[in-house]
Amino acid sequence: MPTAILTGQPVPGSSIESELRSLGFEVRAASGAADAELLLAQVSAGERVALVDARFVGHLHSLRLGLTDPRFPLAAIPGAVTAQPAARQALTRAMARENLAVGGAALGGAPARVRQGEGDAESLADRITAALDADGADVHRPELGSLVAAVPADPQARNEARQSVAAVDDEAVRLKSAVKARDGFVTTFFISPYSRYIARWCARRGLTPNQVTTASLITALIAAGCAATGTRGGFVAAGVLLIASFVLDCTDGQLARYSLQYSTLGAWLDATFDRAKEYAYYAGLALGAARGGDDVWALALGAMVLQTCRHVVDFSFNEANVDSTAAAANTSPTAALSDKLDSVGWTVWARRMIVLPIGERWAMIAVLTAVTTPRITLYALLVGCAFAATYTTAGRVLRSQTRKASRTDRAAKALADLADSGPLAEAVAAGLRKPARRLPGFTAPAVALLGGLAVVATAALTGFGGPWPVVAAVAYVLTSGLAVARPLKGALDWLVPPFLRAAEYGTVLVLAAKADVNGALPAAFGLVAAVAYHHYDTVYRIRGGAGAPPQWLVRTIGGHEGRTLVITVLAVLLTATQFKLALTVLAVAVALVVLVESIRFWVAAHQGGAPAVHDEGEPA
Repeated sequence: MPTAILTGQPVPGSSIESELRSLGFEVRAASGAADAELLLAQVSAGERVALVDARFVGHLHSLRLGLTDPRFPLAAIPGAVTAQPAARQALTRAMARENLAVGGAALGGAPARVRQGEGDAESLADRITAALDADGADVHRPELGSLVAAVPADPQARNEARQSVAAVDDEAVRLKSAVKARDGFVTTFFISPYSRYIARWCARRGLTPNQVTTASLITALIAAGCAATGTRGGFVAAGVLLIASFVLDCTDGQLARYSLQYSTLGAWLDATFDRAKEYAYYAGLALGAARGGDDVWALALGAMVLQTCRHVVDFSFNEANVDSTAAAANTSPTAALSDKLDSVGWTVWARRMIVLPIGERWAMIAVLTAVTTPRITLYALLVGCAFAATYTTAGRVLRSQTRKASRTDRAAKALADLADSGPLAEAVAAGLRKPARRLPGFTAPAVALLGGLAVVATAALTGFGGPWPVVAAVAYVLTSGLAVARPLKGALDWLVPPFLRAAEYGTVLVLAAKADVNGALPAAFGLVAAVAYHHYDTVYRIRGGAGAPPQWLVRTIGGHEGRTLVITVLAVLLTATQFKLALTVLAVAVALVVLVESIRFWVAAHQGGAPAVHDEGEPA
């Protein structure tokens, strides 16, 4: 149980003790700074501890934001400071130095760093916060907005602070802040106005975000099953259930923000299940169409490939620029134009809608499923996603070309991890490292694009079973190695991972379609889904600060170039029916390896107390 140490002179009628207990703290009172240091030493090193001024006046949600958010090792609001186990040593040092500076007295020391009129300069918690700042510690200060957090210096100030508390409904603020600040049109105006209340209902009944996330997954899988029936009633039910799944998908994040229940495992589940839900629904549409005599597996697989490549563009661009000098300085004229457009209300929503974020996309899929056919639904999805991908990618290319960026080694390492190079590409890269340094800056994305186009085009333009796709795949191995032979720090090097994803997925799609045998495309769908899961897992590990998956895993499943070469060789050596079986075996094998390692890693990270994270997710 976390412990809160109350310091300073108690105030008759104060509710601070009961408020802290309602937040789960065990409350102990300190008679002075020296006593507070002693109590701090007595708290278990594995527990959160907080120092709170007994004169604190403010909203309960201010205390919740300042003292219970699991994402930040150190956090403070006026009159209170808290440390998680990872930051206990910093808090203990600051407390010891404060007591040494004042000779063990309870008062004195550096003035508190709070806004004038909001706090008492003699507050021990504020002095400790100032000492932590002086040490260079990263102290999180939540944005309180209209919420009150103060340590009044006299009765008049206390009365004014209490009036300010009464004037603001902190529950309304809490509900509003549970909604993501930046979201799509459909989510903002058609889902969040009521899903926030579902989140509060869940919180009051002790439900966790992970439980709501799982409910969303189950609902989406049932929707996919309804779509697979191939009946009009099944399609209508599928559309309704898909919307219900999305409502729950919004609710889990709002519940996390409402109750501050953030975790590494939760962020992974939320992101992973989103992909599983959507791609399972594509498969459900394909199965439903097949029951009606229409084969749309190629469209379903194409939609998954396109959507996954869109996400890789998002991930790669963000990782390449998250800590670049250009990102901090906003040096791109394109970025400046984007900011100018965002200053006009209607353009904000128009630009958010045309990228077809998840809310708009799922609403379109649900409605079209209910009133049209799977083929029309998937055609509309492909057209919409293709337009969105063109728009977003073109804008990012312009930003990259016009901004003056200096990318870091961390960004280059992230892009190399996202490339998913196997032993073949690594061997080629090692041999070409020196000559690659003398090549122009655009070499990496150019050779990745050309190599990918060559293997996909060759597979598409030659007959199934011919040797030319193998020749193109060998060339693809060489171009892939050259693309990563030097650090990916060029202006457009973030395009390398999406080009490689498109090449691998596209080759599997084309060869399965060319096999022209019943079951080949569903097998290819399963293989691409398994490999895409591995690629998403890589992204989420990087975002969680855990780095890429272990090298043994990447080498075991061959890397993108190894898998592409193996697929083309199998297409030459096997009959179409045997090729279908080989795709199925590969899909099962890759899925088992990556799922077992992924689940092992994330469960171990969660049990090991990995830092809590909260990923707002990509708009797409």
